[in-house]
Amino acid sequence: MILGVPKEIKPQEGRVGMVPAGVHRLVGEGHEVLVEEGAGLGAGIEDREFREAGAELVRGPEEVFGRADLIVKVKEPLPEEFGRIREGQVLFTYFHFAADRVLTDAILASKAFAFAYETLEVPGQGLPLLTPMSEVAGRMAVQVGAYHLEAPRGGNGTLLGGVPGVRPGRVVILGGGVVGTEAARMASGLGAEVTILDIDLERLRDLSFLLPPNVHGLYSNAYAIQQQLAGADLLVGAVLIKGHRAPRLVRREDLNLMKPGSVIVDVAVDQGGCIETCRPTTHEDPTFVVDGIVHYCVANMPGGVPRTSTFALTNATLPFISRLANLGPERAIREDGPLSTAASMVRGVLTDEAVASSFGMEWAPASSAL
Repeated sequence: MILGVPKEIKPQEGRVGMVPAGVHRLVGEGHEVLVEEGAGLGAGIEDREFREAGAELVRGPEEVFGRADLIVKVKEPLPEEFGRIREGQVLFTYFHFAADRVLTDAILASKAFAFAYETLEVPGQGLPLLTPMSEVAGRMAVQVGAYHLEAPRGGNGTLLGGVPGVRPGRVVILGGGVVGTEAARMASGLGAEVTILDIDLERLRDLSFLLPPNVHGLYSNAYAIQQQLAGADLLVGAVLIKGHRAPRLVRREDLNLMKPGSVIVDVAVDQGGCIETCRPTTHEDPTFVVDGIVHYCVANMPGGVPRTSTFALTNATLPFISRLANLGPERAIREDGPLSTAASMVRGVLTDEAVASSFGMEWAPASSAL
């Protein structure tokens, strides 16, 4: 099979879908790998490293998409790329379809096979291709939140860790999954007072053992969230429901409960956001203010640390890329359980029930769509 690795074109996105070690493995398995020139530079990987690993360097995305059977990316295709996708071509990347009807319709119209990183599920391991980027985003959420709490950035001037004799800042985290756990770990390490809310009591019990004493678990409901907003300096949205649009947990009127200059970081913005007032932003222009509250809603947060993120992501994706390339899309759907869970579209048929529910569309199981 011919695999193609294009350069990402989302603004300020420096990650790349494959590293030289991945090229070396796939070429060793008998595949060809095309890498667009400059695709790895944002992650500190030079073209010669790909070439030395066995890749063929090509000049532009047209040749990558035009020749490759399987396209390996990081972020969803953008409108400029829609016309390059061929019928029957395989795309393996983050899609987050439930937050983007235009993307959903475009990939359906292309009649390609769409395998989504974020829905690939392994029994006992959860969502292994979402986990590494969730780890990065959770840690970054506190890092960028602390920065934007500084007065010159529009924040209320609170140092999250405080100093002796001064109370530390308060961090409220909605969701106790990977993002929320990593955010709590970072915030607690800075010395902040941390409250993490979740609707899963067993998860809250686990977190009480995993996290330090300055992290407090709280059962999540509308009343509890509103009570916590009043004291929050930093609110982190870390809610994920596999494949679905994120639930709206904080409404615009709830912002009136927060202190002026408080900061919201909505990591769930990729799935539509769990804060009503959030809208996607970029690393170049990451924040906006609503009712006196600073909002940070960058839709590709891990792209801000592309070297770390690229290697963390490809450590997880490479085994599945290899299996998809070796089996091909149809055998992968029939014979590989985890890859079949990632199949969101099959030759113009929507095969993800959660996406269909989000948009009121028809769907069919991937196996029957074949």
